Amino acid sequence: MAALRTYYASMARNALRSASVRGGAGVAAARPALLTGSARGLSSSASRLSDALFVHRDTDYNNPDLPFKFDEQNMNFAKEIISHYPPQYKKAAVIPLLDLAQRQNSGWVSISCMNYVAKLLEMPPMRVYEVATFYTMFNREPVGKYFLQLCTTTPCMLGGVGSAAILEAITNHLKIQPGQTTPDNMFTLVEVECLGACANAPMVQINDDFYEDLTPESMVKILDSLKEGKKAKPGPQSGRHSSEPKEGRTALTSEPYGPGKFCREEFA
Repeated sequence: MAALRTYYASMARNALRSASVRGGAGVAAARPALLTGSARGLSSSASRLSDALFVHRDTDYNNPDLPFKFDEQNMNFAKEIISHYPPQYKKAAVIPLLDLAQRQNSGWVSISCMNYVAKLLEMPPMRVYEVATFYTMFNREPVGKYFLQLCTTTPCMLGGVGSAAILEAITNHLKIQPGQTTPDNMFTLVEVECLGACANAPMVQINDDFYEDLTPESMVKILDSLKEGKKAKPGPQSGRHSSEPKEGRTALTSEPYGPGKFCREEFA
């Protein structure tokens, strides 16, 4: 896997270098103009070269010399997670332990986090790096206190007012673009693929919570609540309970009949 990544990263760099030589305009010369006029592109997140996604380079805030270890509570939690795996297969706990490290480390996994998890699970650090760079659930750069993942896939683009209107509301209100963090480190905004709440589109995931049936007004209200330190109510913002039709439920509106009722009473 590592060899393939190195190969593809090399291909990407060579392609971009060739485009720069041919067009004299760097990366822009290699990108076709998919949309023109005022239409918005499919994604406005900052593009990155392949090596930026996979290659670690030491910085003052992310290097192996910076200490990291689980606190007492998370260490107990980690031991509980590991106990669910046979001793010879405890390395299978790498994903939940990386998630635990990310939560303790303010929402991102540093190289120290990965090295610590590798040592705890007695596995080569490279195996942990491969997992952390493969799954987009792991952030390898610092993020804000509130991590906004706005779905801009087709259902959210078409549902309700559309995700484009929500994106515009967020960027105008927070004065940041996708891939950026507010100066106070309060909010980080990214665009993501489908998060599985298509019936309640458009939606955004903020940390662990889903906020659905969004409008520009409700999105701004959520952001203001979080900025004030208040817990915004997750789920649909339109007033419906889950994903029932806007006119109300049309099924399971009364007590079921038949043997189901007898079974519930018999085995209650």
